[in-house]
Amino acid sequence: MTRPAIPAVVLCGVLACGTLASCEYSYDDGSAPASSTPSPVITEPALPRDPSLSQTVTGDALKSWAQDVLPDVNGLSFYSSFGLLSAGESRDEETTRLPGGTYTVTLACRGARSADFTVRNGSGVLVEVMLRCGTTRVKVVQLEKDAVLGMTIIANSPADFAYRVSRI
Repeated sequence: MTRPAIPAVVLCGVLACGTLASCEYSYDDGSAPASSTPSPVITEPALPRDPSLSQTVTGDALKSWAQDVLPDVNGLSFYSSFGLLSAGESRDEETTRLPGGTYTVTLACRGARSADFTVRNGSGVLVEVMLRCGTTRVKVVQLEKDAVLGMTIIANSPADFAYRVSRI
């Protein structure tokens, strides 16, 4: 009985590699090899706070600051206000009558610490925020029908405040 012939290519492949697990395959597609350096970690930048925002201002400087932090949005502004409060002082204000719709309430504070802002529609609280001075915050409120919003601002230390109510 004669044995069938084993093709030389198969025999050579088995002898050269031993087993398939020990064979190495390389492919050159012409592109650069992958970089082994790790990708950089991207984080949010930490912007330094403007030290002048820790100081309160009065008069024309206060008015100028309020206009800078609360720019008029294409004439869609319905109400705005600004002022200076002593430490622990509270101020209650009311907006003009606002037609039903969606509004942004932009809040700003300038001073050493923070100020508390509360926005009410009647007895219901729409927004309650403790705002760190030197920053601004925008909140969206929905009014089902015409309303006058009540605004309460409380300063935790001497603070300038400003807010603007604009229609979206």
